Amino acid sequence: MSGSISTDPVGVFDSGVGGLSLLADVRALLPAEHLLYAADSGHAPYGDKPQHVIIERSLAVTRFLLGQGAKAVVVACNTATSAAVRALRAEFTQPIVAMEPAIKPAVAGSKTRVIGVLATTQTVAGDNIARLKERFGTGAEVLLQACPGLVERVEACDLAGPHTRALVERYVRPLVERGADTLVLGCTHYPFLMPLIGEIAGPGVSIINPGPAVARELRRRLEVSGLLNTSNKAGSMRYWTSGAPTQVSSAISRLQGQTVQVESFR
Repeated sequence: MSGSISTDPVGVFDSGVGGLSLLADVRALLPAEHLLYAADSGHAPYGDKPQHVIIERSLAVTRFLLGQGAKAVVVACNTATSAAVRALRAEFTQPIVAMEPAIKPAVAGSKTRVIGVLATTQTVAGDNIARLKERFGTGAEVLLQACPGLVERVEACDLAGPHTRALVERYVRPLVERGADTLVLGCTHYPFLMPLIGEIAGPGVSIINPGPAVARELRRRLEVSGLLNTSNKAGSMRYWTSGAPTQVSSAISRLQGQTVQVESFR
């Protein structure tokens, strides 16, 4: 219903701190919304876990966020989207907004008709990305690149050190050498590495972060459901982790540039 003010919060979760990149996009577009962020760091990374484990954790974290009053949940994790989004939407009636590698706009904008997708091993192997490739990749070469180790570098807040640089070079250079002029960030951890990825890929390569598009989809879903907070007051933030709160608090504080307190959940 237009003009309503729903003060219930929006839940956002990821396997760790990577979803903070999407959280920033949501905050920029929907400044009045109260946000709950759950980092499932005690079970991270998801990228090398079996599908049934990712489904179990995604269900558990979503239940936790709904238990905290969330009116909608954003799955700020491509791996969890690929493995678990259908199970989440079958289980819960609240809006579930998920990530999706931006293959469609990447193909549309590519001049060389070659694009690269950087993602976790689980995402690259998943049915979701295969469907996107088949649906939107016609007439283009879509190169899928698994990037083991990058999530862990971001979790450690090492965004430009020698180890991180070596990994990014290993994953990005072959894509550019094969003619890719567009790279898709298929993991919410990777936007934190955009400066490094851009430096290694070179100025002629576009990098697509799907976060802003996901934030727009969240706004649309909230509007359609009459759940949008139209207040002119800034929304609040709360953080939880299933890992070590002190360690995760330090990581989030470093990545966001401000001190935050992180609570514990299972």
